[in-house]
Amino acid sequence: MSDIKLFRVGSGKVDELVGTTDTVEKSVQTLFERNLEPLLGVRFLASEFVTTNGGRVDTLGLDENGCPVILEYKRASNENVINQGLFYLDWLMDHRKDFQWLVMEKLGKDQAQTVDWSAPRLICIAGDFNRYDDHAVKQIQRNIELIRYRRFGADLLMLDLLVATSVKATATSVSSSQASEPGLAGPGRYKTISSVMEELDAAMIDRYEALRAFMLALGDDVQETKLQLYIAFKRIKNFACVEFRPTASKILMFVKVDPSTVTLEPGFTRDVSNLGHFGTGDLEITLTKPEDLERAMPLIKLSYENS
Repeated sequence: MSDIKLFRVGSGKVDELVGTTDTVEKSVQTLFERNLEPLLGVRFLASEFVTTNGGRVDTLGLDENGCPVILEYKRASNENVINQGLFYLDWLMDHRKDFQWLVMEKLGKDQAQTVDWSAPRLICIAGDFNRYDDHAVKQIQRNIELIRYRRFGADLLMLDLLVATSVKATATSVSSSQASEPGLAGPGRYKTISSVMEELDAAMIDRYEALRAFMLALGDDVQETKLQLYIAFKRIKNFACVEFRPTASKILMFVKVDPSTVTLEPGFTRDVSNLGHFGTGDLEITLTKPEDLERAMPLIKLSYENS
């Protein structure tokens, strides 16, 4: 598949840095497991997790949206790591309690109770993939990402998101019959994002579609995932999370921009680094009218570039 070249510029000339991949798969796995959060936005749970069907998952984690993540590392060019990962993903969906017990042991009871099963993910990592891998992923209706890595010297690591597919939420633990208005305590008291979106009027739908179109146009690597309580836009990691307040005609967006670097405007931007909210990001942007999108564009783009 396509290659990325990296050059060092100095003294009026350029020198190409030759990328390498490790031939020993375990060293790659160890590197990722020790640095899952900064690399992929995933909290580490277990390595070489033995399943009840005799399998062994390379790495288990929980992403920044609270969704289960399986990571598989491609050991050889002819290994079908995608099918292997799907096998474990199916096992995981049939053994949710086993996963939640693991989350409780590692991250605590509160995290275990709020695991979001609407968008479980499979991340396959390799030195390279082929066109057949690319084609296969695009035919499979699951949340799958192919990430290629390259090392440049001893201190540079490149990650390249080659392919990412996402599907609509397949399972929810928060139903509208259980839910009430956002802001009440307890995960069972919130309306799902799908229920909230049914309440949007035509003007809010138009504003959201304009926002959505802008974010999807930022790059081919942008993924849109509708979770239980919000919509996440991400590359490898989230760069924007969107909620709605139909009664106030507001679209709320949380982006990964340091609020201390922004001139905050009451009613438009707010520092929520010390406030509880759904999704990720410390800067809240409120869109109440069509022209707010143009004001928000530089902040959204900055978050996208930082993710």
